Amino acid sequence: MGKIITIANQKGGVGKTTTAINLAASLAVLEKNTLIVDADPQANATSGIGFDPKEIESGIYECMINGADPQSSILKSDIQYLSILPSHIDLVGAEIEMVNVERREERMKDALKPLKDLYDYIIIDCSPSLGLITINGLTAADSVIIPVQCEYFALEGLGKLLNTIKIIQSRLNTELEIEGILLTMYDVRLRLSNQVVEEVRTHFKSMAFETIIPRNVKLSESPSYGEPVIAHDAESKGAISYLNLAREILVNNNQL
Repeated sequence: MGKIITIANQKGGVGKTTTAINLAASLAVLEKNTLIVDADPQANATSGIGFDPKEIESGIYECMINGADPQSSILKSDIQYLSILPSHIDLVGAEIEMVNVERREERMKDALKPLKDLYDYIIIDCSPSLGLITINGLTAADSVIIPVQCEYFALEGLGKLLNTIKIIQSRLNTELEIEGILLTMYDVRLRLSNQVVEEVRTHFKSMAFETIIPRNVKLSESPSYGEPVIAHDAESKGAISYLNLAREILVNNNQL
């Protein structure tokens, strides 16, 4: 049975989608059958691996709201072992549509249940909020990765997110674990970046991944080409860092 990992942080611009795309692609390169679930109405993960969200007829929205078969909505990427359950703009209305739905926090869990045996890893990319879709992502997951950028307001809101995770652990998903805190957008030249790394490692100790994701031009430009950085430039620092993160996760899960 596969493992579902949600990428979550209510702060925008911390590297959630970048992490979802590139971690999934790196796991695929390591020959793990991997599915990205694009649970963000902006659909950046969908476009980031080469699909036009405007042309998506069925995605995670249809699975959660209409009970569509998720297998019929999955698209295969150009990378072997990597597929996506896409998103489109209709997902923005899902939270309102689910307000009065029974077990509304478990709609994504129900949709993904038939897929767990088909994939080694399912990576959920959430929107920058703690709304109902993100709660669905956390309820469906076995673990959560929290990206934290190496900048001044890095830890702002992290306490709120951790508190939300505790509530979900107690009420909706007792099996949910924190896979790790991932430091992103690291610039070795900046004293501030190093201070944030030190602060996170001091406060969270082993919860923080050893791998740190640097600021990297190739990492920033690869979405405009509709491909993960490992397909865009496999020798770039960004590609190597996400490959190291994938290996670290496999080691932590006794799979490498």
